[in-house]
Amino acid sequence: MAIPIKTPQKIEKMRLAGRLTAEVLDFITPHVRAGITTGELDRLCHDYIVEVQQAIPAPLNYSPPGYPPYPKSICTSLNHQVCHGVPSDRQLRNGDIVNLDVTVIKDGYHGDSSRMFLVGEPSVLARRLCEVTFECLWLGIAQVRAGASLGDIGHAIQQHAEKAGYSVVREFCGHGIGEKFHEEPQVLHYGKPHTGVKLEPGMVFTIEPMINAGKAAIRTMADGWTIVTKDHSLSAQWEHTVLVTETGFEVLTVSAGTRPQPDWLG
Repeated sequence: MAIPIKTPQKIEKMRLAGRLTAEVLDFITPHVRAGITTGELDRLCHDYIVEVQQAIPAPLNYSPPGYPPYPKSICTSLNHQVCHGVPSDRQLRNGDIVNLDVTVIKDGYHGDSSRMFLVGEPSVLARRLCEVTFECLWLGIAQVRAGASLGDIGHAIQQHAEKAGYSVVREFCGHGIGEKFHEEPQVLHYGKPHTGVKLEPGMVFTIEPMINAGKAAIRTMADGWTIVTKDHSLSAQWEHTVLVTETGFEVLTVSAGTRPQPDWLG
């Protein structure tokens, strides 16, 4: 499959979709606290995307081959849920960690980002997992430049996660994005340096490492969407949409409230 190269005009549209996606996460941040349900977080995000941003929540009724239509507008993955957690009447509790994954369509183009949220006072283990996963995201992003390879991204993430004693989920990966939710290439979060597709300016894809505190094995819940760790260990994920530029990279899913890259990355 050919990897789409975005024109400057398309990149402008991607910047807008990316910024709106990040702004949804900014908007919902003060609402993520003990006592609120994941279903209420979904409703708040849906209304903000549709009514305030005049945009479309991409996950709602999304139905790739082999999947039932996704019933909500965002994904809410709690504790040992790895990804694609379906919002419900489950209340957030003190000590939970939760990933909110938002994808917005604006003027026909997608932006895709997720953040981890700490509810109250999570354990030291939970905090460390979220922090190391954030570092994995940025170590992967730091590899992005013309002439580098997808394997460089995966290797940087895998090395950092495993050095911390964690494991990388293999079955789900980052992906190209643009006019479609999922395009080529697939962006694995493990791999060998200097292998795989060579990066070219104009490529746009997500980097979204899913890191488990225990083993990498996962399973799918009965709803056909929610993915959990097989050993019930905690899992964390962060995600950005990234553009390959002539001089390196540009993160497209940024807003006033976006957490900056770790200081030590320079």
